[in-house]
Amino acid sequence: MAHAPQDQIAPLLTPEGWDLLASLGPYRDEDSFELNSALRKAGHPAGLVSAVLTQSRLRTRAEAKFGEFARQMLFTQAGLEQATRLNVAAHHAQRFAAAGISRVADLGCGLGADAMALASLDINVTAVEMDETTAACATMNLIPFPNATVVHADAASVPLEGIDGVWLDPARRVTSTSGTKRIWDPEAFSPPLSFVESLAAGGKAVGVKMGPGMPHESVPAGCEAQWVSVAGDVTEVTLWFNAVRRPAVRRAALVLGSQGPAELTSADDFGAGPAAPVGPVEGYLYEPDGAVIRAGLVADVALQLGGHLVDEHIAYICAPDLSGHPVRPGLQGPGGHALQRQGTQGLGEAGGHHRAGYQEARHRGNPGGTAEAAAASRKELQKGFREDRHPGPDPYWGGPGGDRGGTSPAHPESSRYCARMNSSAARTCSAVGRTPV
Repeated sequence: MAHAPQDQIAPLLTPEGWDLLASLGPYRDEDSFELNSALRKAGHPAGLVSAVLTQSRLRTRAEAKFGEFARQMLFTQAGLEQATRLNVAAHHAQRFAAAGISRVADLGCGLGADAMALASLDINVTAVEMDETTAACATMNLIPFPNATVVHADAASVPLEGIDGVWLDPARRVTSTSGTKRIWDPEAFSPPLSFVESLAAGGKAVGVKMGPGMPHESVPAGCEAQWVSVAGDVTEVTLWFNAVRRPAVRRAALVLGSQGPAELTSADDFGAGPAAPVGPVEGYLYEPDGAVIRAGLVADVALQLGGHLVDEHIAYICAPDLSGHPVRPGLQGPGGHALQRQGTQGLGEAGGHHRAGYQEARHRGNPGGTAEAAAASRKELQKGFREDRHPGPDPYWGGPGGDRGGTSPAHPESSRYCARMNSSAARTCSAVGRTPV
């Protein structure tokens, strides 16, 4: 993990600092100046006030990944950016549990998200972090789990005798005075991909989280590559080796949405899968989830749908029937009508005719240029769009009654972690004299 500033964490590791942090409500940018002044007038040191407000802001941001548990955790800016979402970490942990792995080393644990998920499944976890400040945060975050231990050390130097499995989330960012910067070369990660491969070569069950933009040619042989998306955002590709690799799965797309997990897998290597035909725009248009596209499984989806590609280089599929499966969401016209290829002329009239409450113009592959086409489409959509149109629900993109407009319910995979956090809260506070909230 990129080095984190100690002056933003150390003041919080005192009874005064922790109590002050716990006393704050949700962070609001518009209230920060007034709150800063009030805390200073109350006699709190400037350094403590700065640390508390920074942590409050990070906790509020972290709720998107950790839900309500973010309020009891510690974060750094770089650590939060790379931290695994709780529902995704639950899937990682289940992979080790299903393989019968009982002792896992989390090398480069960061803030401890994956270590928490592993420990919640009663797996003994040794969480290793090289950055001292980040290790301190992980120690606090893992207090509820007596079967998890944090070690401040270089991941490559920790002995692995007695360890059944290894999980790695290599640091892919560096921190400077201007913020954090992403690293793209796998050999520049900490630890590098070659270190991961050496662990797998020794026979251990190994899982490693990589950036979702990893080129197919960089994926090592002999592993399963699983791309993961959450609510339409592709978050990672996980490489699984040995006991945690599923038989006959070379690549996979795992889609986590409001309706629960859905997955598409293939035993074929990259570039060796089935080919889909190419045809005209007709019937219903599909844009597969980004994880499906990254995993190179677009042709597989087209064949499953009994459809064809619009272009061999563009991830659009046309099929005669509409399917609401989350891996292959269908895009449709107003009122459920099939989409047709057309220019900008008549778009507004068509929307008004079908009483559409929502229209979206897609321009991928348009030889006329996306910016110009988008502007023309917006203008035409507004023309003839009636004020009394029916604001009906869109079955995919959201709106009234749609899937994308609300908060996703808690995933069942994280329920066990949630229960452990709640039941352990009372006994986790002695280190800083904190009171459970």
